[in-house]
Amino acid sequence: MANHKSSEKRARQEKTRRATNKIKVSAARTAVKAARTAIAAADVKKAGETLRTAQSRLMKAAKGSAMTKKSAARRIALLTKQ
Repeated sequence: MANHKSSEKRARQEKTRRATNKIKVSAARTAVKAARTAIAAADVKKAGETLRTAQSRLMKAAKGSAMTKKSAARRIALLTKQ
C-alpha cells in the first residue's frame, strides 16, 4: 500500500495506464487474428485491408508503452510473410 502522496498518485497513474495498454494490445491482437483468417481464406482484397489495419494497430500499441517496438515489428514481419 502507498504511504506517501506521490506514491498514491503513481499507483493511480499505473492503474489508468495498465487499462489503456490492455485495450491497445487487445485491439492489436484482434486485428492480427482477423488478418490471419483473411489470409487463410485466400481473400486477397480483404487480406490486404486487414493487414494494413493490423499493422496500424500494432504500431499504435508500440508507439506508447503497451508493446515494445521490436515485438510489434516482429509480429508485422511474421504476418506479412504469410
